[in-house]
Amino acid sequence: MRFRRLFAITAAAALAHACTSARSVQHYSVADFYENDQFFGASFSPDNSKLLVTSNVSGVYNAYTIPVAGGEPQALTESTDDAVFAVSFFPTDERILYSQDRGGNELNHLFVRNPDGSVADLTPGETLKATFSGWAHDDRSFFVQTNERDVRLFDLYEYDVDTYERTLIFENDEALTFGGISPDKRYIAFVQPYTTSDADILLHDREDNTTINITEHTGDVANAPADFTPDGSALLYVSDQDQEFAALYRYDIGTGERTPLLAPNWDIAGASYTKSGRYLRVSTNEEARFITRVYQADNLEPVELSDLPDGLIRGMQFTDDDSHIAFYTSDGSAPDDLWAGPLDGTPVRLTDGLSAAIQRDDLVAPEHVWFTSYDGVEVPGLLYKPHQVSRSAPAPAMVMVHGGPGGQATVGYRALTQALVNSGYVVFDINNRGSSGYGKSFFKMDDQQHGEADLGDVVASKQMLIETGYVDPDRIGIIGGSYGGYMVLAALTLQPDEFAVGVDLFGISNWLRTLNSIPPWWESFREALYQEMGDPATDSVRLHRISPLFNADQIRSPLMVLQGANDPRVLQVESDEIVEAARAQGVPVEYVIFEDEGHGFVKKENEIEGYTKVIEFLDRHLKGSEEM
Repeated sequence: MRFRRLFAITAAAALAHACTSARSVQHYSVADFYENDQFFGASFSPDNSKLLVTSNVSGVYNAYTIPVAGGEPQALTESTDDAVFAVSFFPTDERILYSQDRGGNELNHLFVRNPDGSVADLTPGETLKATFSGWAHDDRSFFVQTNERDVRLFDLYEYDVDTYERTLIFENDEALTFGGISPDKRYIAFVQPYTTSDADILLHDREDNTTINITEHTGDVANAPADFTPDGSALLYVSDQDQEFAALYRYDIGTGERTPLLAPNWDIAGASYTKSGRYLRVSTNEEARFITRVYQADNLEPVELSDLPDGLIRGMQFTDDDSHIAFYTSDGSAPDDLWAGPLDGTPVRLTDGLSAAIQRDDLVAPEHVWFTSYDGVEVPGLLYKPHQVSRSAPAPAMVMVHGGPGGQATVGYRALTQALVNSGYVVFDINNRGSSGYGKSFFKMDDQQHGEADLGDVVASKQMLIETGYVDPDRIGIIGGSYGGYMVLAALTLQPDEFAVGVDLFGISNWLRTLNSIPPWWESFREALYQEMGDPATDSVRLHRISPLFNADQIRSPLMVLQGANDPRVLQVESDEIVEAARAQGVPVEYVIFEDEGHGFVKKENEIEGYTKVIEFLDRHLKGSEEM
């Protein structure tokens, strides 16, 4: 099978793994796992002495700086309510940009924080959404997209770095997605999406006021811009034209010539030049692991970086002069830690996100597993086996389904996953058909078959878990968020005898309503989503058939639902109605609403409350039952 590659192990290998002896571990509460701290993002200060990051050290995401030489994080913002997401230092001084919405409503604004602590909203307005879109190459301006003119469309503005005066440089009337601007600001790259697996790249010439399609094609081809070359003469882009996986190409703007650059046997997720143009960073998606490699920009010779720590290295950033790098690393069992150091020297770990109260050996790194599904298709996922389980003491298990549609379970630390595993639950984070990262054929296998073809994989994964020898066949549940939450509800309504329990985190229950009420700022994605899921105006019969709300009379297993009251993607009514319908069936139902959250959690205290209740629910209805 063409999808079996580097890190894959088979169900037979998992069975062999089951023969390893169990060992005892210390049990931790969910709150213990949230004593761990998350850090992400990395922007070097102009003098290269510190890094700007986002962290939830305070319990809510805020902006911090960390000295490159080592030292404690220094808070730049102190929000106690709405999460702050650090964007970047200014190129020549210590002002910073950050993004913030209200209560998870996703109407992000862009703010500037001055060194004296004063703050200004650069994108004021009650209903607009704004996105930072990069610095000009000369550092004298930066780019911002907002939908203030039309809530469905994002126009591109250029802001002066000193006065913040802005100029509209592209009025986006075609619902295009911004993909970068050339160093001389003459060319802008856009994506024109048709479906989730078919898109073109449009190149707009601001001097001539012309726009051309540089990736005209037939059939389904996913094209996306990566970066303009430092001299602005060419655009690097990724494409799966005539192949399963996305490769890296160079498009010469003057001649229109296309040159293949890199074509590994997995997807290239993106590529970008360092500020100097000396190096090219390339990110690949290798069996659910995003890996960054560095190349000499002029000849694509690999750059060997010495003394790197063990673990998965990603998010690599360079100083403007290429003297230092920063990156994150983790094996998926513990929080990502930030490292930095000279390009030709030994990096230093700057953060230790793992709480001192938690023993590293008690945590579990995932294994990449394949199994044969109901129709012979091989399906992958990440398998977490608790240290304390063995074939002599079979454990309960949870099949975890990612969001999307079209998302992917990837290697990385997640507190809920580790809390479940530490509590004795085997977790299989499935990449059912339709997941990204395994080739375009696999990605398209569930198109307009959601709740059917992909749900079949989820159900079939139970047999793989049983064959490990350490999972109790009668105690397998399902959990997921967003589209994964829909899959939980679909499993309990369309395959009601398969799972002993379900945990739905802000999942869709009524596709007809959800597809008719998606946020207006998703306009560029609306038609692509309709092509994949179905258009509610023309495909209402199928969407009705696969919507859990209309099959709720089939629910037989205990159900738990978590929902954010401010969720703009999956409205609270989606959860309200499925909970009411499930309760009418007489099954145990627990429902927790968070008034200050949107589509997912941004506050530690809410995650602790919600996930503690999830594990208590599972302990009552899954772990505590000998028969389900």
